[in-house]
Amino acid sequence: MGAAPADAVPGTTQLAPGVTYRQFDITAAKGVTHAHVVVVDLRTAHVRVNLLYPGAVAAREPVSELADSAGAVAGVNGDFFNITETQHPGVEATGSTDGPAIASGVALKAAVPDGQRFGPELPPGTNTRNVLGVGVDRVARLDSLTLKGTVGTPRGRLPLGGFNQYALPENSVGAFTTQWGSVSRVRATCGTDLNRAGACSADTYEVTIRHARVVSVSNTPGRGAIAAGTTVLVGREAGAQQLRRLSVGQRVQVLRRLVASKSRIAYRFALGGYPVLRGRLPLPGLDNTTSAVRTAVGIADRGHRLLLFATDGAATYRSGLTIAEVATQMRKLGSTDAFSLDGGGSTTLVARAPGASAVTVRNHPSGGAERPVPNGIGVFSTR
Repeated sequence: MGAAPADAVPGTTQLAPGVTYRQFDITAAKGVTHAHVVVVDLRTAHVRVNLLYPGAVAAREPVSELADSAGAVAGVNGDFFNITETQHPGVEATGSTDGPAIASGVALKAAVPDGQRFGPELPPGTNTRNVLGVGVDRVARLDSLTLKGTVGTPRGRLPLGGFNQYALPENSVGAFTTQWGSVSRVRATCGTDLNRAGACSADTYEVTIRHARVVSVSNTPGRGAIAAGTTVLVGREAGAQQLRRLSVGQRVQVLRRLVASKSRIAYRFALGGYPVLRGRLPLPGLDNTTSAVRTAVGIADRGHRLLLFATDGAATYRSGLTIAEVATQMRKLGSTDAFSLDGGGSTTLVARAPGASAVTVRNHPSGGAERPVPNGIGVFSTR
């Protein structure tokens, strides 16, 4: 697997109608790096994009496996994620992403607090709720998705502070559904809103609701698959105290949705990361000193064209790009807006050659092999 020599793929290769691939060199501040780009014309009737993920929020697979199992012709890795828990010995890393996620129009999860995120420091004015999405109108946009929800109980309504996310805000109640997977929910009660490394809460409570009635309670968050029609509520601090008022048999109704800050058009697909380019202008305060292997996605032609971008992790090119250089490069490629995704060992771009039955990894992952990741962007063609 990995990139072919630059002269082995002259020009642009059409992967499917409306989907092309090319690779090229970039002279950056710290040396020459190699880039791979898949361009997607969303106006092509037989082309669509969607979230690649393993079927659960808290799970990981290599991008090539995610793409092949879903039938994608191309794809890249996605959002930054809870990759390790060295700061909380004995607590299981969930593998879940920082930001919101929507697949096939279904909301899968909400965003963790900013101080709980994994990944490089966010540029000023950005947060974990930022997303890149494509609406049901087939137009790509940068936006933000905020969780709005309540827990209806016999004593009144409680605000819902989290949804299928690896870290809950302090003093809140979060909901976990079958889409979470089977990973332990303990991590959701560790850290603070401002410090990911903060201690795990000593005051937690869990309530399991099936068909709108409480069926069990526990003083500690559990693990294991969550059946369809079941919601597990996890509370920490004040949230735990509120959940302790519930008893087995009581009726509880959980309502939640992700609300967009800009678009009134429903999203078919969305995932987290952070913006680096808006209206062809790089965001103020982008890092211009730390070079690394990068993944990004650009929006062009008023949202009708998507550019999936990944730099190569081969030793020759590993000096990579700074985030500021990523913004500049995406603008050179014609993007008006651009969004940074997880980089380093996660950076993977795959594409299926015409007539092939499986995708090929087009870049060299910097770790020597693909890193399992929780999600990505998949490109699909019905022709």
